[in-house]
Amino acid sequence: MKKPRQKLPTKPITLAYWFTLVSFILPIVYLIVRIIFGSSTEMYETSHRTDADYVLMIVQCLLGIVVLHVPGFLSRRFKFDVPNMMYILYILFLYCAIFLGEVRNFYHAIPHWDTILHGFSSVMTGLFGFMVVSILNESKKATIHLSPLFVALFAFCFSMTIGTLWEVYEFLFDGMLGMNMQKFLLEDGTALIGRDALADTMEDILVDGAGALIASLCGYLSLKQKRGWFHSYLREENDA
Repeated sequence: MKKPRQKLPTKPITLAYWFTLVSFILPIVYLIVRIIFGSSTEMYETSHRTDADYVLMIVQCLLGIVVLHVPGFLSRRFKFDVPNMMYILYILFLYCAIFLGEVRNFYHAIPHWDTILHGFSSVMTGLFGFMVVSILNESKKATIHLSPLFVALFAFCFSMTIGTLWEVYEFLFDGMLGMNMQKFLLEDGTALIGRDALADTMEDILVDGAGALIASLCGYLSLKQKRGWFHSYLREENDA
């Protein structure tokens, strides 16, 4: 009988949660104060950022605050515990995507920062989709047991759906609020034309597909060969 793996201590997770939450709240407060009491010219003196960039920053931080609490909502609403390891990776992703990416401008300062995050998020959502359906599949209450191939296919489609919905969100809010999440504008405001304007979105989708494929393939082999790997880790942690 395998010894269940120990969960990550809750204190580091709590600290990571509060640190990330504060990193979203402070930029919102700072920008609102500067917009109300400060000069717009002063805000742009040391950067190439425009009004749209600051609107994007506020929107992303607000979205981050909401999304940060999604695992807790799922846990209370559906009696489903997200594994601690996956939750801390989730917090890390939000911090890198929103605070470092938008607030600290890593999307422009660090080459391929957006691509790295898309790859990371697609693997993470793929593993999450795999974990959910495989745990349900192995439940004693399940009347139908899905094959490893179908479970892996679901994980792939789940991850791609999340990635596609994110691109739809970026497209809609770019149009409504004049933002630049899809990076069709250069940092100096130059608008890209034709295929170049589509390059960022298509690259994101391709990276999402690659990450989802990696996650679903690992999950398939884990089930097919009955070796466990991350699947057994997640299952044991949930059963503990």
